[in-house]
Amino acid sequence: MEVRSQKIKFLLLTAYCLLLAVSFGCAKKIARCTTPEDNPQHHYLRGMELLEQGKIADAEVKFERSLYCEEKYSPAHSGMAIINAEKAKAQKEPGYRQTDANKAAGHLKHAKKLVNTPEEKFAYHIAGLRINIILKIKDWLEEAEDHFKDAMKLSVDERRLIYYEGKESAPYFMGIAYLEAREFQKARDKFSDVLSMKREGKWNEKADKGWKRVDKIVRAMGGITLGDVGKEIAMRESVSRGDMAALLADELKIDKLFAGRIPVKSEIDKLKAEFTPADVLNYHFKEEVLTMMKWGVRGLEPQYDQTTKAFLFKPGDGITRKEFALVLEDILIKLTGDEKIATAYFGQEKSPFPDVPATASWYNAVMNATTRGLMESELSGDFRINDLLDGAEAILAIRVLRQRMNIY
Repeated sequence: MEVRSQKIKFLLLTAYCLLLAVSFGCAKKIARCTTPEDNPQHHYLRGMELLEQGKIADAEVKFERSLYCEEKYSPAHSGMAIINAEKAKAQKEPGYRQTDANKAAGHLKHAKKLVNTPEEKFAYHIAGLRINIILKIKDWLEEAEDHFKDAMKLSVDERRLIYYEGKESAPYFMGIAYLEAREFQKARDKFSDVLSMKREGKWNEKADKGWKRVDKIVRAMGGITLGDVGKEIAMRESVSRGDMAALLADELKIDKLFAGRIPVKSEIDKLKAEFTPADVLNYHFKEEVLTMMKWGVRGLEPQYDQTTKAFLFKPGDGITRKEFALVLEDILIKLTGDEKIATAYFGQEKSPFPDVPATASWYNAVMNATTRGLMESELSGDFRINDLLDGAEAILAIRVLRQRMNIY
């Protein structure tokens, strides 16, 4: 009787355990994120927007939150892949760079594995395309082209393409890839594809700017023989003060040009920079900077730094369009010997540029640069005085100046 009782107890206990197991197994997974906006899609979208703004750390936080809400959410892994690629690009130490590159590859692999919809697969392929642009590992362009082709083959509901909003984002990024690879005609074609796919869309303005930039680069590189410095600078989205010194020394031969305007050799020999700024002592364009200082090129003078209480050249600072106008005006004055150029437009009451008052200290320089075809305004009429000068603009201006002054 006692044995039978023990068997019954054992069976009841087993049944109870099985019931508990079934109950827990069938129970719904407890949601980690419950408020309306605290969901993986929202955090992914915000992460991509922050990434677009260059806020890498903030974007990473958003992607991590997206994965916290749903650890198997493929687009968040795509976002994290781009983040780690950007971090790898910024790393100077090879070991750390490789670690971040490996993380990017790992997240991209997860993104591919966890894809549930064509829209998520599209995000994966665009992430793959972008990572290849960022890291430029072996055969990167071919890899980027493969991702582009696979993305374009997908049949997607564009209303469900979170952040990208349309398939035209694929040719936009492929255009960027070709631009980075210096395949300019292919880049122009891809930017044109974006504009032809939709009359209005998220990527139209970006593609239009991309097309115009490629066009400027092609024009800048055509017609004259550029040295290595010029070719490198032509591709840059912004030109630093150090770059400008190198460009003027290498492409315009400033030292030789200005020296040719001084008849007495002994006077030339006396000319030299008054001092060497501390921040260019070990700078790779040190001699070029000192050449600009030697001739006192306006717009490229050393600047007083409040922190160090010293005059520094600040070679890494970007040069604005108004500063470049000052540089060009000063070169014109020194080459022609015509001091009247410096005051040619003083006293004008009305400016042709909405963003350049006729009373501004740089107004005369802007007018000299634009009336001589060295620089251009926007179609809106704005000169964009405070925008950073891009490399193609700089090369085009020097190309026109060389032609006008017969400098070869």
